[in-house]
Amino acid sequence: MTTHNRLYDTLHMGRSSIDLYSNDIGAAFVDIQSFAAYVGGSPTNISVGARRLGLNTVLLTGLGNDPVGDFILNFLQKEGVEMAFSPRKPGYRTSAVVLGIEPPDKFPLVYYRDHCADVELTIDDVLAAPLAQSRIFQFAGTNLSREPVRSATLFAAEMAHQVGTEVVLDIDFRPDQWHDPRAFGVAIRSVLPHVDIVIGTDDEINAAMLHDPRQLHLSHSQMSDARVGGNTADNIEKMLQMGVRVLVQKRGEHGSRVHLGVGEKIDAPGFPVDVFNILGAGDAFASGFLYGYVQGWDWYKAARMGNACGAMVVTRHGCSISMPHLAEVLQFIEEKDGF
Repeated sequence: MTTHNRLYDTLHMGRSSIDLYSNDIGAAFVDIQSFAAYVGGSPTNISVGARRLGLNTVLLTGLGNDPVGDFILNFLQKEGVEMAFSPRKPGYRTSAVVLGIEPPDKFPLVYYRDHCADVELTIDDVLAAPLAQSRIFQFAGTNLSREPVRSATLFAAEMAHQVGTEVVLDIDFRPDQWHDPRAFGVAIRSVLPHVDIVIGTDDEINAAMLHDPRQLHLSHSQMSDARVGGNTADNIEKMLQMGVRVLVQKRGEHGSRVHLGVGEKIDAPGFPVDVFNILGAGDAFASGFLYGYVQGWDWYKAARMGNACGAMVVTRHGCSISMPHLAEVLQFIEEKDGF
């Protein structure tokens, strides 16, 4: 990639939160006795993961003038993430998330995002951020669920496109953050002409393309299942036709697949591990993939790096706190027979 003389490798925009993870592994949510406190939020996690791998990262989020905001700021500053451009938002609360852990496939998650500080990011906050000094601008689809952060994010993607900063969208579909999943699809499709690289799971890709009028008779609960969105391969082709240069399909235990054009794809196998907690795996993948991309690696190697980071995080308790450092990822890959 170009823009080697930029001050920052990656700028991440979106939500941040205090994450309370159950310490009682396997316990039903009603039986949880205690929680561990971590820093979370998808773009925040990716900024930490990329920083631990060695990239120079900056975060654009909103924090309340509250102790939770202090908690998040303290952690991120210690990690070395540039926080100078993340404003405090007086009168608004820093977000919170509560998670139960019942491996291998039950992880009840509750968001507390009412009157939330990171939703209050504005176009002025974007103008104050170093978009033109960053090689990559990465944001999450959840940014588009509410104003004013929706307009601020659309403006940021448009501005990044104009100044030659590459734009990366992590689809990040959270059904409970939208009044209607079809609105999610409308929002995502509106920004795609300004996006270079999209990262998402099958369900997220399908949700982003959900607009078939024949589905309008479905109930809201049915619509909340992104799998009604249609054929994933067809939806990937539609996304690429809308201007996206690269689509990275996260495939869980099967690894990932990089789509470079209609019909052109590169498969990167995953790393088999025992799943402890799936939350944060996608963010770890994004951090590893972006690290490889910034280093100029080929698509296969960058995707394998993402797979390795994701595999490591699913064996750990938290999200940001569990992001691996470069040396341990490379050791993990070597022990699994290399790239």
